[in-house]
Amino acid sequence: MLQLLFAVALSAAPLTLYVPPLRRLSPFMEALEALVREAAASSSSAYLRFRLGVRRILALASYALR
Repeated sequence: MLQLLFAVALSAAPLTLYVPPLRRLSPFMEALEALVREAAASSSSAYLRFRLGVRRILALASYALR
């Protein structure tokens, strides 16, 4: 049981390197929010173009099957 505890503890230790310290968490969250905002704007435009393309393909397919 002790070996399992050490294995879990030592495998989680490198994950702490990816978490910023609390004093830097606020600017990190601000940058993350800005990234999400920019991604949402471009992804909604891409989604609309994709939807239009699928609609055109389906319209052509339904016209060809008549």
